[in-house]
Amino acid sequence: MISNKFNSILKKNKALIVTLTIALCLFNNLLFAQVSSSIDSTSIKIGEQITYKIQVEIDTTDLVVFPEGQTFTPLEMIESYDIDTIKNKDKYNLIKKYGLTQFDSGVYTIPSQKIVIGDKTFVTDSLKVEVNNIVVDTTKQGLYDIKPIIEVKKKGGNWWKYVLISLLILSVLGAVLWWFIWRKKPLTEEEQIALLPPYDRAKLALQKLDESHYLEHEELKTYYSELTLIIRKYLDEKVYDHSLESTTDELISRLKLLKEGNQIDLSNETIKNIESILKRADLVKFAKSAPDIALAELDRKTIDAEIDHVKEVLPEPTEEEKLLDETYRKELERKKQRKKVIITVVISVFLLVATLAGFSVKYGFNYVKDTIIGHDSKELLEGEWVTSDYGFPPINLSTPKVLKRFELPVPDDVKDKTEMTTFMYGTLLDPFSIMVNTTKFPNTGENKINLEAIAESSIKGMEAQGAQNITVLRDKFATPNGAEGLKTYGKLNVVNPITKKQQEAEYILLHFTAENVLQQVVITYPDSDDYADQVIERILNSIELKKEQS
Repeated sequence: MISNKFNSILKKNKALIVTLTIALCLFNNLLFAQVSSSIDSTSIKIGEQITYKIQVEIDTTDLVVFPEGQTFTPLEMIESYDIDTIKNKDKYNLIKKYGLTQFDSGVYTIPSQKIVIGDKTFVTDSLKVEVNNIVVDTTKQGLYDIKPIIEVKKKGGNWWKYVLISLLILSVLGAVLWWFIWRKKPLTEEEQIALLPPYDRAKLALQKLDESHYLEHEELKTYYSELTLIIRKYLDEKVYDHSLESTTDELISRLKLLKEGNQIDLSNETIKNIESILKRADLVKFAKSAPDIALAELDRKTIDAEIDHVKEVLPEPTEEEKLLDETYRKELERKKQRKKVIITVVISVFLLVATLAGFSVKYGFNYVKDTIIGHDSKELLEGEWVTSDYGFPPINLSTPKVLKRFELPVPDDVKDKTEMTTFMYGTLLDPFSIMVNTTKFPNTGENKINLEAIAESSIKGMEAQGAQNITVLRDKFATPNGAEGLKTYGKLNVVNPITKKQQEAEYILLHFTAENVLQQVVITYPDSDDYADQVIERILNSIELKKEQS
């Protein structure tokens, strides 16, 4: 198809064009009414500073964005001053100053600068500056030997700081989780008592009852409540598992039944003593009976002795019961471990969600999502860009990927008369592509290159490649160093040969001509992609056309 295009253009216009691309660029109308620029001197010495001033008149509600960074190439910005504001009735005059310099002699052009006011973009005039050599009288200036070459170590990035901070935060979080969840904490007194066998627990409870001051203060109701609770708990765990909620009569009846059924060899005296103490405790608790302190002490000794008697008649646990106890203990341990894991996961998920939410509030959800999951256009935008000259005369521009030389077929009848260089990255079906083409024709002086006709031919070439629903917009385009050309841009649909689905894309065709040279930049990128828009804007702002040197 490219060969057909070459033949058609040679027959009609005697000019050669090579462009197959798709892309878009959204620029506002370029106006000059509200913006002016000036410099304090048009002639300086090498290294001397000049002040570049941009003055803008706006309404009080307008938002203004001035240029930032090294947008004054070939001059170097060494300082950006604060904005001065002067109020003039219902208007504001904003004055932005920059300190510029250059360390090579010659005549330089400060490129046009873009200023955004509200939703419109304004462009300043380009200004020329002459940089003069400093004349040195070598007859009065001492001469010195050339200094030796000093090797300078390449500075590393700051990535290690972010890694160190991340490791520090993770270490702190890990230490907190270990201390409060996974650390084997010393057992509390209650936990230590709970691990004791029922018999030891009952004995310890009697000991603590002796250490209390209930009898000294004649608190018999509390004393008997504690005393009977001790024997009931022991019987509940070792003899009858409903001892705690049973009444005195129900408990004694159950003990007698177990004795008669030969399930436990309790003596009649033991059952009688337990019954007597439980009934006396009921009278104390519910009938406000007040037995002597000596009788209360005797009841305590009786309970101590009866606990021993019960222990003596209890059968030894079988191997099956021991195994069940061990299984139960392990199950409890697994439950504790599972609980720790669940708590750790919940806390980690909460911290992760809170961190993502915080970054989303600050930077936006889509940016955080694209940073974590990945986004082709974002990776191009934030990657290491390449600035280089392509073709001859050269086109200088910055791109997210280096453009590789590509040999396009040229008709044999013009092959010896035409010089063409093409550099490309990507293809029409890729999410992003760019092509830079320089074609040099024989200087016959017969016909001039018609950029609009070439743009039309490029559109037809895209249609021949399968592009559909192409919208065409045209505008003038000026590079930062003042070269003017034609910009053709719009949207189109193209069918993916693999998925067979239509995908929307945007395209930009830039055409420049000088005498017998045609220079073209063709860009394609995805539709409705904010990162791709930023990529394209950065590329367009970097384009410079250099003159052919004889």
